[in-house]
Amino acid sequence: MHHLFQPLQVGPLTLPNRILMAPLTRCRTERDHLPNLLMAEHYTQRASAGLLIAEATMVMAGNSAFWMEPGIYSPEQVEGWRLVTGSVHRAGGRIFLQLWHGGRACHPLLNNGLQPVAPSPIAIADDTVRTPEGKQPYVVPRELRDDELPGIVAGFKQAAENALAAGFDGVEVHGANGYLLDQFLRDGSNRRTGPYGGSMANRARLLFEVLEAVAAVWGSERVGLRLSPLNRFNFMSDSDPVGLAGWLAGQLNPFNLAYLHLMRGDFLGPTELDVLTPVRERYRGVLIANMGYTPAEAEAAIGAGQCDAVAFGVPFLANPDLVARIRAGGPLNEADMNTFYTPGPKGYLDYPFLAGG
Repeated sequence: MHHLFQPLQVGPLTLPNRILMAPLTRCRTERDHLPNLLMAEHYTQRASAGLLIAEATMVMAGNSAFWMEPGIYSPEQVEGWRLVTGSVHRAGGRIFLQLWHGGRACHPLLNNGLQPVAPSPIAIADDTVRTPEGKQPYVVPRELRDDELPGIVAGFKQAAENALAAGFDGVEVHGANGYLLDQFLRDGSNRRTGPYGGSMANRARLLFEVLEAVAAVWGSERVGLRLSPLNRFNFMSDSDPVGLAGWLAGQLNPFNLAYLHLMRGDFLGPTELDVLTPVRERYRGVLIANMGYTPAEAEAAIGAGQCDAVAFGVPFLANPDLVARIRAGGPLNEADMNTFYTPGPKGYLDYPFLAGG
């Protein structure tokens, strides 16, 4: 595992290894979307990762999609996140916050009756969302007007300022998995006309405006971006996902980002399409690959130059000491899917360390 344990320069940060923790929504807040000590311990347990990328976090009030996910829009939330960042830093870790707007994946029952917003009035079909009243079908979102989009950009910028105040080392803009920025990017969910619809350049306009606004707060070298061109989760599709991925890779070079975090596959099943190769060919910055990698495959991918680091999701969920386990060639704990989104410490803080450590 020589390549996984080589340092990696990400903006001004020197990561001690290339085993990154992918953002994992765990719904462990208890009220008002406030981060807490439970979350601080969870991330601190995993501080040996080259970089922790904290879970999807609401940039604006009224856009909850997971019921008990955290936010970064209130002073109380900033203080809650300071518990997390302070604890992680004392353990020697580095942590970015993922900035997120759920768009049409939100639900009125989670947001005081507010109708969700999206690029076009197309609901997520054939799926349900968890609410205080049980699982419910998604609703048709309201189409955002062009004159409302500067407010979305401002919400991301304010969230970036709040993340800076909360002590993070940087932020990752969530442009993946069928949430608002991804909904604008892909033509299956973006049917609008005008400056934010139609061509790839128009569909990417909101994402680029958000990146510019967030970089104005942090400096671009502390801003990452996550993309998932092939992922059908949340009723997503695109007529040319490989073409979109390659085009985006080239367009992102001038932003001088800390990294591009690319999800190579599809939550809903295997795919023969390849977005990693065209992105690697066109993108000149640090490329983080994600989705379904074993440690051995990650080592080989980095060694072959396919990517610079790999972000692990479920393996980090079940193995707080994943870095030590990979180094030792030890066995991995199996994740309990029944506790992914349940409250409390079970399935969150109680996975065993290697040799009972």
